[in-house]
Amino acid sequence: MVPLSALLFPVGVWCAISIGDSALKSSPSLKVRYEEWLASHGISIAPFHARWQTTAFNRLFMKLGRWKPQLLYFWFSVGMAFGVISMFISILLLAKTLSQTLALMTAESPTPENERILQVVVPGVNLPISQVVYFFAAILISGVIHEIGHGVAAVREQVRFNGFGVFVFVVYPGAFVDLYTNHLQLISPIQQLRVFCAGVWHNFILALMALLILYSLPIFLFPLYYTGVGALVTNVAENSPASGPRGLSMGDLVKYVENCSVSSVEDWHQCIEDISVKPQTGYCISEETMQQLSSMGRAYRRLDGTTECCSNNSLVDICFSYRGNLQIPQYACLAARKAIESSRVCQTNTDCLKELAPSLCVKPSLENQTRLIRVKHLSPMAMLFVGHPVHLQYAVSLTNYMPRFGFLHLDIPVVIEMFCKYLLSLSGALAVINAVPCFALDGQWMLSSFLEATLSSLVVEKQNRELIAFFILLFGSALLASNVVLGLWMVTTR
Repeated sequence: MVPLSALLFPVGVWCAISIGDSALKSSPSLKVRYEEWLASHGISIAPFHARWQTTAFNRLFMKLGRWKPQLLYFWFSVGMAFGVISMFISILLLAKTLSQTLALMTAESPTPENERILQVVVPGVNLPISQVVYFFAAILISGVIHEIGHGVAAVREQVRFNGFGVFVFVVYPGAFVDLYTNHLQLISPIQQLRVFCAGVWHNFILALMALLILYSLPIFLFPLYYTGVGALVTNVAENSPASGPRGLSMGDLVKYVENCSVSSVEDWHQCIEDISVKPQTGYCISEETMQQLSSMGRAYRRLDGTTECCSNNSLVDICFSYRGNLQIPQYACLAARKAIESSRVCQTNTDCLKELAPSLCVKPSLENQTRLIRVKHLSPMAMLFVGHPVHLQYAVSLTNYMPRFGFLHLDIPVVIEMFCKYLLSLSGALAVINAVPCFALDGQWMLSSFLEATLSSLVVEKQNRELIAFFILLFGSALLASNVVLGLWMVTTR
């Protein structure tokens, strides 16, 4: 369910702004001065929407739009081709996302095949509050680069540029350019396409740059940080099963998850995902150790069918199952750390034949989906985690980058990496969404110009071309709206 504070806070802020705006506009003594102040600063306020527009950057846009005309012609012509292709690809991506969402709604448990390509993001719901700065900064930068593309392309095509601005809608920031509409209507459909496609083209380039930085980050940071030696812990969620004196702490270098070697964060996630889908790992314990550590307890069935043989009040003992000579399932309550801390992993008793003393393969008898996971790091004492593997992934934050010098902070590579990931995903998503043939988005004008450029000789009547565009836009709008509504439902109710 959605945290109530995540919904009430932005609503409360906008209510306060709207009340203040209404009060000033209704005051006989302040109304004129307030409206003049807003107009002189290019500010306008409406319910859940505020914007600021300026002409301060007009000269810069003029200079950029007239810089190397042939190069800009080639640049925006490539962008035009990309934008047209993106219109068709965006429809396919939205259709695929919709089918994945419907499959998730009907599936009992999510599978990797049903992971959605595009997802609705709501701060405070499926976006951690600790990452909202990355999210909003990436959205704003993506929006600014998008509009710079439109503005420079418009100047290049001799369209009058009136101004540039930024806005906030509810909690989402964005940018816009003010172009002279009559000039846009006078230029050819191909010229219009260059202008309308420039935004998604620039978003694609920005996403590509973020991807290149991500892949080349180890090279850039090599003089200060090195990689490939393990996954370095940067944070552990407070009061999580992974925290505490015998848990993980900031600066620990994880080397193994059970017998799965970890040399990077990607290895860490892969090891945990493998553990979550495979049967519980067993441990080779000598029969002598079993007798020393085993405590008597009455075995009973849990509601899910698994067996418990330890006291519910025990924090250190775990019920283990094993098969003796008779191959009948037997249970023993053991002190987990003493029993398995230095034991080899196994699946059957055969795997323990190499042990010096007669040994048995014992497996934790835990509830479904729960696992006992042994995490080895540069410490004599391994961390033992009991819970769902996904919770371990969420509880522990790691990085690939190990500082070469003590004065370097662990978070520097993490901040760069996280920001690039948000820039890649959000700028790419902005390119996809704006390319959709949908009312009020760039795709509407891209489609109109594209049909004018390609169908004018086949469909002579302009009214018929507009009718074709209307039905395509209706389909694209319905497809996008379906994805947004169902995506919000998935986020807020599951």
